[in-house]
This record gives sequence, C-alpha cells and structure tokens, in this order.
Amino acid sequence: MSDLIMHFVTPPIPYFIDSGKHTFLPGERHVSRNSINVFDIIIVTRGKLYIRENDYEWIIHNDEAIILRPDANHYGTTPCEEETEITWIHFQTFGAWDEMQNMNECYENQFSLFEKHKQKAYLNHCEVSSIFIPKKLKLSSKSMNDLLTFYSFDNDTRSLRNWRKQTAFQTFMQNITHDSAISINSSAIHLAEKIELFIRQNYTSKITNSMLKDEFNYHPNYLAKCMLKVYGVTPIDYLMQYRIEQAKKLLIQTDWSIARIADELGFSTPAYFSSVFTNKQGISPATFRKKN
Repeated sequence: MSDLIMHFVTPPIPYFIDSGKHTFLPGERHVSRNSINVFDIIIVTRGKLYIRENDYEWIIHNDEAIILRPDANHYGTTPCEEETEITWIHFQTFGAWDEMQNMNECYENQFSLFEKHKQKAYLNHCEVSSIFIPKKLKLSSKSMNDLLTFYSFDNDTRSLRNWRKQTAFQTFMQNITHDSAISINSSAIHLAEKIELFIRQNYTSKITNSMLKDEFNYHPNYLAKCMLKVYGVTPIDYLMQYRIEQAKKLLIQTDWSIARIADELGFSTPAYFSSVFTNKQGISPATFRKKN
C-alpha cells in the first residue's frame, strides 16, 4: 500500500515536536498505539520493520520511512527477524491535511481542503499551497544524512536544542518533499506549476491565452486542462483570482485610489476592475475597503 499520499496545506508548515531512536531485537515488534495526536515518521536505518495502521499493512526496509497518522491505530504485525534500528520523529500541523489514495484524488480534493485550511489556520489573505508526500517513501542519501543532524544536537542546551532541531526538521521535510515531487509529479503537473509561476510574475501585464500559447508552446486547451487538474481553475481564471487577492491587500494596506489599484494590477479600466471584484467578492472594492 505504497500509493497513499499525505496531503498537507501550508502555511503554516508542519512543525517538529520530538525525535529519538529505538532498536528492536529479533522477536520484538513495534508496540500498539492508538490516536497519539501527533504525526509519527518512522525511518528504518537498519533491518526491517513490519507495521500496520488501521486497514493497511507495510514492510519498511532499510532507508525507507512511513508517515503514520495522529488519529489512527498502528502496531507491529510480525516480529523483527533481525536487529532493527529506527529513528522516529513526531510532528504536527495547524493546517488542514488529508490522506488520499493517489495524486488524482489529491487534486480533486485540493480546493475543498484549501477552504478548510483557511478556516482552521485563520488565514484570510494568505496564498496557500500543497505539500504532497507518499505515505511510504524511499529516502535519499541526503535525507538520511539529515537525520544525523538531529543526533548532533542532543548535547546542546534545551533552548538551543529545540531551535536547532526545528530547523533540522524543516530541512529534512523540504528534502523529502523535493525527492517525492520528482517521483510523483507528471509532466502535466510541472507545466501547470510553470504556468502558475509565470502568471504570478507577470500578473500586471496583459495575459491572454494566445500569449500563454506562445510562451509554453502548447494549445490553450491543453494548458487549461493542466491548470484545472492541479489548481482547479483555468489560467485566465487563476490570473483573475490572483489579481483580486492582490487587490484586497492593496485596498487594506494602502490609500491608493481604486483607479490606481486597477491600473497597478493590469485591469483595462477601473470600471472593469470594480465589476470583476464585485463579482468575485460580492461587494465593491470601496465597500471592501471600508469594511476592513
């Protein structure tokens, strides 16, 4: 059952709680634990571990890891056949998360998870994004070396140890996320990410489907299909969403006129900007500014 994907929404990013090592002797197995309220990454550094979580069962080999849920029951299914060493890392997140059967299911559920996240994490104007990590994964040599950093801080004072382990955890998560992206992202997903980045960098310019076709050398229908799969919207819809989010920030953080904001964000006229904003937000830009 290695196809399961852990889907985390950020910011805020998952944060470190605790870590440690354990050695299972031949004949021993992982203890049974139920709803421990933290995520548990188990990394096998030597040997082989048999473990089950709810309805799924895995064999974790050397240099492999599994991410266990905070709300499930997990336990060892079969005694270790040889001396087996593990590193465990507990972490948690304030944001929304879910476990999906595959990447397609992740993308189909992404919009609803984003909306849940904004309420749960108290985010109103922050642009959220996804982190996808296979539930069971093979760790690169770089990620395995990252684990040594955790051990190197054990002799630090508590105040330094907590800060440094938090930093080391972020590096570890960043590296396994990068490694996972290479294995699970298709060419269509990479293309959608390039379109999204292009729009963010050029949203004040006049972006059209013809312009995107020339930039990426693909038919607009294919570009739209890729964006719909990953972000749930077409490129032009994403452009409008991004412009509106920037408009909301400018309305709150500056005293610029509506006309200037419209011009800064690439809208052809203030009237068109007001029409799009009202259609998306349900209130006019002026009312939004006064309300906030």
